[in-house]
Amino acid sequence: MKRLLQLAASALALSATPTLAQDVVIANARLVIGDGSAPLDGGVVIVDDGRVVFAGKPAPGERYETDVVIDADGAWVTPGIFATLTSLGLADVSAVSESNDIRAGGSPFSAALDAASAINPVSQHILVHRASGITRAATTTLPAGSIFAGQGAIIDLDGDSQPVMQARAFQMINLGEGGGRLAGGSRVAAYALLKASLREAQALDGKPGIPGTTEIVKDDEVLLSRFDAEALVPVVTGRQKLYVAVERAADIRAVLALKNDYPKLDLVLVGVTEGWLVADEIAAAGVPVIANGLLDLPDTFEQLGATQSNAGRMARAGVKVALNAATMQDPRRLQQVAGNLVALTRVPGATGMDWGKAFAAISSVPAEISGMGGKAGVLKAGALGDVVLWDGDPLEVGSVPTRVFIGGVEQNLESHQSRLRDRYRDLDESELPKAYDW
Repeated sequence: MKRLLQLAASALALSATPTLAQDVVIANARLVIGDGSAPLDGGVVIVDDGRVVFAGKPAPGERYETDVVIDADGAWVTPGIFATLTSLGLADVSAVSESNDIRAGGSPFSAALDAASAINPVSQHILVHRASGITRAATTTLPAGSIFAGQGAIIDLDGDSQPVMQARAFQMINLGEGGGRLAGGSRVAAYALLKASLREAQALDGKPGIPGTTEIVKDDEVLLSRFDAEALVPVVTGRQKLYVAVERAADIRAVLALKNDYPKLDLVLVGVTEGWLVADEIAAAGVPVIANGLLDLPDTFEQLGATQSNAGRMARAGVKVALNAATMQDPRRLQQVAGNLVALTRVPGATGMDWGKAFAAISSVPAEISGMGGKAGVLKAGALGDVVLWDGDPLEVGSVPTRVFIGGVEQNLESHQSRLRDRYRDLDESELPKAYDW
């Protein structure tokens, strides 16, 4: 504990310059590590230079100077939530097309679209979700003119000018009912398009470029432009993850079978409403899933097997399961999805998750799926200093964060929503709204 004492003694007060990583000591916490283990009472977290250097139970008799330590007073302290699949940063006002970059239905490009180029770090969507305890997210455009949505990015929500942690982190495609419509009205067309596209990308791998340029030679443009085909080369060679939106059991099997022809594909299944029906097959293939934990009524024919026990049953079968929110534009209640799985453990005949595993499904597991295992969504030495203090059990619907740190920097939790709330909640009913006479 010598290192622990040195760090505690040198920690800076939280009034330090907000743009710089702070040395933060949080003591006397109900501490959640985020790796699936149970919460610890009397835990301590130490963040130094933006990274966690210690998280756990202190040695007996350990003491800290009160002027450099946040006394959590038994409050819940967790790693930041990692939003599994979102459109955060790509829209300011969703109903105003000029500020909405989520879909590109009129674009001549598909797989080459790069979400990182349009992320707005001061989007109100980012500010609202940061105040909900989300500190990192995978964000992507959505399929519009093709089954290919484009290349998603991993971002942080600290509002600085460089929100993109990893550009072109994954390629997103739709192979369910929506993909069938986009490809020509049938799943048959969607799979033919995908296989032909992967074949074109595979043919480009290792080809020489055009002399005097960095451009790759492409024999034809029957299906894909050169830019779209080039964008799929990292997918077919396994250097870029392929996120596949798919719901029904038969479609899940068809996606898993793609690895027979393209064994290097690094697949991630998204949606997976009927995953519980083929959970053993998913587990045997070693493919992780991003599942909606609240869906129990089918919206479409591909979701006829919907059940809230879906995520729990897949996890019990050995599938690595992360949880997604009901909509990509509003994942701020991911903890409600996780809390629902905990509640299911007390419902006869249902299958949920214990508290630690449910929280991991919105923190460390999505980080692992996104390629940030050990770096985000967990409070362990070496991880990014994303720490959230809560006013109650974070998996209870009414609980909200009281303080949020991203990379060791305490964040402002204000947004348009919070300012409007504060402005009008104490207004007397007999009064006109403030600034009404404008």
